[in-house]
Amino acid sequence: MIWSKEETMSRQEIEDIQRNRLRETVARVWETVPYYRRKMEEAGVKPQDVRALKDLAKLPFVTKQDMRDTYPFGLFAVPKEKLLRIHASSGTTGKPTVVGYTRKDLETWTESVARIAAMGGAESKDVAQICFGYGMFTGALGLHYGLEKIGAVLVPSSTGNSEKQILYMRDFGTSLLVATPSYALRLAEVAMELGLDPRKDLQVKIGLFGSELLTDAMRAEAHKLWGGDMLVTSNYGMSELNGPGVSGECQYMCGMHVNEDFFIPEIIDPKTGEVLPPGEKGELVVTCIYKESLPLIRYRTKDVSRLLYEPCKCGRSFVRMENLAGRTDDMLKIRGVNVFPSQVEEVILGVEEIGPHYEIVLTRKNHADRMEIRVELLKATDSYRELEETERKIRSKLRVVLGLDAKISLESPNTLQRFEGKAKRIKDLRET
Repeated sequence: MIWSKEETMSRQEIEDIQRNRLRETVARVWETVPYYRRKMEEAGVKPQDVRALKDLAKLPFVTKQDMRDTYPFGLFAVPKEKLLRIHASSGTTGKPTVVGYTRKDLETWTESVARIAAMGGAESKDVAQICFGYGMFTGALGLHYGLEKIGAVLVPSSTGNSEKQILYMRDFGTSLLVATPSYALRLAEVAMELGLDPRKDLQVKIGLFGSELLTDAMRAEAHKLWGGDMLVTSNYGMSELNGPGVSGECQYMCGMHVNEDFFIPEIIDPKTGEVLPPGEKGELVVTCIYKESLPLIRYRTKDVSRLLYEPCKCGRSFVRMENLAGRTDDMLKIRGVNVFPSQVEEVILGVEEIGPHYEIVLTRKNHADRMEIRVELLKATDSYRELEETERKIRSKLRVVLGLDAKISLESPNTLQRFEGKAKRIKDLRET
């Protein structure tokens, strides 16, 4: 189902809207946000220099550090009295990043999420269970109001108490699950521990997954646990850009359609900042062109993707961003080799003897990096031969994919940590 007529606009119509909204946004932040004005002056650019979409490249980037440097409201383009809501990050690695919403912002956010939910198969007849944590995190409330606009029945169960989550699913007839991919797999695992078969005893047919990377291997694992006919889609967003609703997959799963009337995406070389041509992979940069309170311009997301402009069979004309390849700040440098955790995950989920849970442990001895990958057996075994063969299989596949060797530690079933929110897979113990 296509939710709004804007999703099928021509490329010319999309670019006309983007150009007009970009010019208005740049002029507004110049007048209302002193920090932005200083950055633009340092870059030698004024609002009148931004006339066409290509002029976006003249503007300076904004980063998470800029938000922390202006904490809490230094990048806001409206007075606090105009806000209806404030959200913030956890701030575990520094000051929280604070975001705000006017009434218009909340309406835009709800509309953008309704679109991506409809892309992912959501309908008014669905019972949607939201297993994101409610609170300052934008994910839960964003999906909540978007699905509510579609007309779905909402079960705001939040995170935690997985056994009760399964109880709700069974008794309420949950048909749509909102969760991180890793927690969705955990819930299927809990259902089986309770003696239920998620494929037969539960009615979940749609997975709207977000907040962490959904790899093809993890999607396949979800199908294995929840059923092959489950529609598993990924959607993308972050609080700095509104929350969820920036983009989402349709049923053809060939990239996430970006709500281009609200956001302008670019792909840059993360080292030089140069804008890359369509189809090339690099760091995603997003400009908010329809947000009143916090209209971030050229925000560096650190997510790695590429933009696809070819027509999609679903009929939507918005550009698609390829499913994320990882993050520039998640990339690990091990003995001179660049490693993304998603590469490790693809290998692990391709080995049938082990489950989807893993941990990467990095250490350094005698100035040499060492990588240990802890994985969990699906079934306990005392056969040394079977264990040796499983370990050999994983190491061999990793050498092909990564070009380096790793120590493989095979753990007993149900021993590795489970996560209800974003999974934390890396433990870097190397001395900095």
